[in-house]
Amino acid sequence: MVLTTTLELATPYHIFLGDIDDAMYAKTAYGVVQWRRELCIGQHRLPGCHLDLGLTDMTPSEAAEGGARSFIIGGANVGGFFPDSWRSVLLDAAGAGLDIVAGMHGRLAEVEGLAEVAAAAGVRLIDVRVPPKGLPVGTGKKRTGSRLLTVGTDCAVGKKYTALALEKEMLNRGMKATYRATGQTGIMIAGAGIPIDAVVADFVSGAAEILSPDNEPDHWDLIEGQGAVFHPGYAGVSLGLLHGSQPDAIVICHEAHRETIDAFEGYRVPPIAESVETYLRLGKLTNPNIRCVGVSINTSNVLKDQREQYLGDLSHQLGLPCVDPLKDGVGPIVDRLR
Repeated sequence: MVLTTTLELATPYHIFLGDIDDAMYAKTAYGVVQWRRELCIGQHRLPGCHLDLGLTDMTPSEAAEGGARSFIIGGANVGGFFPDSWRSVLLDAAGAGLDIVAGMHGRLAEVEGLAEVAAAAGVRLIDVRVPPKGLPVGTGKKRTGSRLLTVGTDCAVGKKYTALALEKEMLNRGMKATYRATGQTGIMIAGAGIPIDAVVADFVSGAAEILSPDNEPDHWDLIEGQGAVFHPGYAGVSLGLLHGSQPDAIVICHEAHRETIDAFEGYRVPPIAESVETYLRLGKLTNPNIRCVGVSINTSNVLKDQREQYLGDLSHQLGLPCVDPLKDGVGPIVDRLR
């Protein structure tokens, strides 16, 4: 099985911030630069944008001359549409020979004149939120190589960052590891992947199988989780991803002191021990040998002088390494994995 049905982006990147002036709406740009700075040629900002990724400001033509191959739209506005103020830059980028890559709700082909310019220049318009065609139904067949899936007690608890941190740590140790992206920002960071939350339900497990194909026995695919099986809205995609990934190992991701599912009043976030048991029980359908190797905690809500005690107590309670990947790294989890 080969990755013929994943989205694949051409690198290096030129990052477009548009006229966005709020870092919250430029999380994609900051994520790409944080994790794949070596793939970024420069940035392009319109008047009114005071954000700075620390990259060289250059036009699309200058970036193309410098070797860039994709023009990444790194920001999003409320509503996810393409403002008129961006149109001329998008046309310039396509005309300069750059693929245009976006994760907006709107579609690039809807930008007036862009499809024609792209066709004439022989470049692609890539809407990352649109899954590739030809995805199969899951087979449940065992694949060679090893897989780790980051799973959560809720949405937005660090599944992407944990998987990326694990990849970095494992590669630094000389291990064979590949981050497998399942969301729009992750795909732009990795340069390939499948937007799992946009896949038709019947094909979610099949998409996960395609995303993490047969590999060498000592190779680890580190699969970015989505949603949570405890989430009333997104449990379906989480379960399909769990079954299709057939993970040999899982890492539970959690935000300290979060008690209810975000934006779903009345739905509690389960205790971590219950989460571990639930994921292992559900995961045994396609991998009877699944195990939990650690817990990744966002401790931003824990007082600084209490953080070490909090993680230590949790680790003792669960019998698992518990870390904040951004503050402590994920070394103890990789130790447990090995």
